[in-house]
Amino acid sequence: MIVDRKPLTFSERLYLPAFIGGFKVTIRHAFNTLFRSKGVTMEYPEQKWTVPENYRGAPYLVKDQDGNTKCVSCQLCEFVCPPKAIRITPPGQDGKPADRANAEKMPLEFEINMLRCIYCGFCQEVCPEEAIFLKNDWSHLGSSRAELIYNKEKLLSLGGVSPGIQKWKHKLEEAQAQESFPVKKK
Repeated sequence: MIVDRKPLTFSERLYLPAFIGGFKVTIRHAFNTLFRSKGVTMEYPEQKWTVPENYRGAPYLVKDQDGNTKCVSCQLCEFVCPPKAIRITPPGQDGKPADRANAEKMPLEFEINMLRCIYCGFCQEVCPEEAIFLKNDWSHLGSSRAELIYNKEKLLSLGGVSPGIQKWKHKLEEAQAQESFPVKKK
């Protein structure tokens, strides 16, 4: 199928309507800024951007209500990360034991390269322990690349304490309730 195009007029070939339209927008913004004190741009350090409720910001590690690390070094977030921004070093055979009950191991090292992170949220979705969350943080400052590679201590301090439920707290009670469930024998 061939589409017949209408030939451009002389003024359209000169692009004058496009230039005039652009000048109108520029003059309107300049007038509003100078005389009506309506700025189009945001003065960033003084004016902060309001973050939407469902904004996906930077990923951080969180602690549980007892102050223990929730990450169990399963490395699922590392495997699912598209840009490979997460690097986890498990403790190994003679690593130190976990600092909380119901956990076999804790990560020896946990790093997120914020320069590589694309804030997709896959790490948060795949985490079985709910140890990693995307916070409303969108401004990362650093004078070198090394400052934007966050280690475990920095991620935990920025992440804070998880307000969610403690996943394993009531598992013992549930297991005991299942054992005492009446079973009819034939």
